[in-house]
Amino acid sequence: MKKLLVVVDMQKDFIDGALGTLEAQQIVPAVRKRICEYREAGDEVVFTLDTHGPDYMDTMEGKKLPVPHCLKGTEGWELDAGLREFDGKRFEKVTFGSPELAEYAAAGGYERIELLGLCTDICVISNALLIKAKTPEAEICVKADCCAGVTPQSHENALNAMKMCHIDVI
Repeated sequence: MKKLLVVVDMQKDFIDGALGTLEAQQIVPAVRKRICEYREAGDEVVFTLDTHGPDYMDTMEGKKLPVPHCLKGTEGWELDAGLREFDGKRFEKVTFGSPELAEYAAAGGYERIELLGLCTDICVISNALLIKAKTPEAEICVKADCCAGVTPQSHENALNAMKMCHIDVI
């Protein structure tokens, strides 16, 4: 079975930076372990990077979330220190979901696509739904204990919404 692991926005600003949370910090070891499991099995691992420029505050997102974060080239934009050693294709995205990632997943012929990372209720769900729309016959799943939301309640809400869209929560 051809598998793909998508590591969503495991960046410093979402873990212990501008928008960091204790829940995000707590999942880093589990995320690292999952990446290692995929690598050991010979499966592909890719990463998304939330990416903003110096004009962030002038963007629609900046107006709705006026907290500069993941500014390209800053430490906050980098993957968490515990994950930087991993190579793999990176998808920079300026909004919640990456159409480029969804196209890549569809073109890759994957039978199983697993997502994990941050934030469950924003970028994980957005990417999961885009991928599901592009690969309706693939098994799409989200590893709940390797995700964290803005709040624990919004994390659970997102997991339930994904279940309703035929995305398995494992």
